[in-house]
Amino acid sequence: MSSHREAPEIAKDPVADSSDLYAFVTPGRPDSVTLLANYVPMQLPSGGPNFFEFGDDVRYEIHVDNDGDGQPDVTYRFEFTTEITNPNSFLYNTGPIESLDSRNWNRRQFYRLTRIADGRERVLAPRLPCPPCNVGPLSTPKYQDLVRQATYRLSTGERVFAGQRADGFFVDLGAVFELGTLRPFQQLHVAGRRMFRVEGEPVNALDRMNVHTIALQVPLARVRRRANRYGAADRASVIGVWTTASRQQVRVLGDRVAADTAAGPFTQVSRLGNPLFNEVVVPMSRKDLWNTLPPAEDKRFAQFVERPELAALLPALYPGVFPRLEALNKAKKPRADLVAILLTGIPAGLVDGFTNHTGDVQADMLRLNTAIPPARKPDRFGVLGGDLAGFPNGRRVGDDVVSTSLRAIAGLTVPLVDRAFTPDPAAATVTPGLSAADVTAPFLGDFPFLGTPYDGFGNPPAAGS
Repeated sequence: MSSHREAPEIAKDPVADSSDLYAFVTPGRPDSVTLLANYVPMQLPSGGPNFFEFGDDVRYEIHVDNDGDGQPDVTYRFEFTTEITNPNSFLYNTGPIESLDSRNWNRRQFYRLTRIADGRERVLAPRLPCPPCNVGPLSTPKYQDLVRQATYRLSTGERVFAGQRADGFFVDLGAVFELGTLRPFQQLHVAGRRMFRVEGEPVNALDRMNVHTIALQVPLARVRRRANRYGAADRASVIGVWTTASRQQVRVLGDRVAADTAAGPFTQVSRLGNPLFNEVVVPMSRKDLWNTLPPAEDKRFAQFVERPELAALLPALYPGVFPRLEALNKAKKPRADLVAILLTGIPAGLVDGFTNHTGDVQADMLRLNTAIPPARKPDRFGVLGGDLAGFPNGRRVGDDVVSTSLRAIAGLTVPLVDRAFTPDPAAATVTPGLSAADVTAPFLGDFPFLGTPYDGFGNPPAAGS
C-alpha cells in the first residue's frame, strides 16, 4: 500500500502513521494548490466505542520546499486536543449528532493550526473543531452537513479541514504480497517444481476502510518562492511536498494517581513523500531510519533507487516476460530514470512540455509543477498517459500510482534517459487491475476531495472476519 504499514516501528503506531499524501493544482481554482495528508490507516468503520481520532500527543505537519534543497520553506503544523463532555458515559454519543456543538456528542477533537515560514511561526487558527466519525444513520444522520461545518476558510486565504474520510487508495494487497501476484496479469508461479497459472479478479484490500485526513487548500503565493515569472518551464513554479508526524522523546506512563505525560523535544517518527518509496524501495533494515530523516538526507538511499530490488525480482517471478529488463539489470546500469522521477524531478526535455525538476539535491518529495493547470479529462496514468497534471507531477486522488510505479520499475520510463532502450511489451501493461472505480465511496469534485467515510452500521465486517 502507499504507506499504510511500510516500516516495522510505525506499523505499531498507526496514530502517527502517514499513510497517503496528495498534492495537486486545485480543479476550478488554479490559483491554489490542494494538499491532503492521511493518517491513522485501515480504520474499521464499526470500530466503536472508541472510534478513531488524531493523537493529542502527535505533531502533524505538511512541509513545502520551494527552492530545491530538501528542507522545508513553509510548514503547516496541526496539534490536536481531545475533550470529553460526559465523563460518566462509555458512549461516543448518546443521540444524533446534528451539529459540531451537539450535547449528544461525548468525545470531541479540536486543533491548533500554525504556519511556519522564514523562521517565524504564526498561529492561523487557535481552536478549530473536527467532525465526528461517521457512526451510522442514527448517530450521524446528516454527515455531509457536519463536514461542511468543519470546513473553514481562513482570513489568510487557506481552506482547511481535519477529520475522517474514506480511504481512497486502491491496491490488491493480498495479491501483491503473495510473491508479487498480479491477478489480471496471468503470471506464472512456481510451487515446488510445478508451474501453474493464477488468474482472477483483483481485490481492493482497503475498500470500505477509513482514514483521518488533514486537508489544506493554499493560495499558490503562499507556497511558491518569489520570482519574476511562473511558467511551466520555470523551476520557481515547482514545489516539493512531504508530510511528517512527530512525538516527544520521553513518555512517562502514569499510575493510579498521575496520568501519562510526555516531555522533551519532538522527534520525527513518520514521513511520506512519493507513494510507495519507503514501502517498495527502502530495504527493511533501513525503513525505520528513513522515517526519522528529512528529505535532504535521501542521498543515503539513492543506491536503492538506482538498482531497485523489485526490478530484479520481476524477471525472476515472471520468467520470460521481462527479458529486456533482465538484460538491463545484468548490465548494472544505475536507473537514472527512477532517480529523476523520485529524487530530483524530471528535467526539461525528457518529456515534451513538462518538467518538475528541483535541482541536484536528491530528496524524496512529491514534486508539483504548479504552472501546469488541471486536466479537463484526467488520465489515471498521469504523465505516462500523456496527462502532465497527474502523477508523478504531484498526485491526485484518482491517480493509479501503483500501476504507474510498477510500469516505471519494469522499464517503461528507461527511454527517457536512454533512447536506445526498448522496454518489454509487458512493461506497458503490468497492473494490479484496480482503478478509482474500485473505491466504493466516490471521490468528491471539490474540497476535501476524498469521499464520505464509511459508516459502521452500513459497513460491518465481512462474514468470517
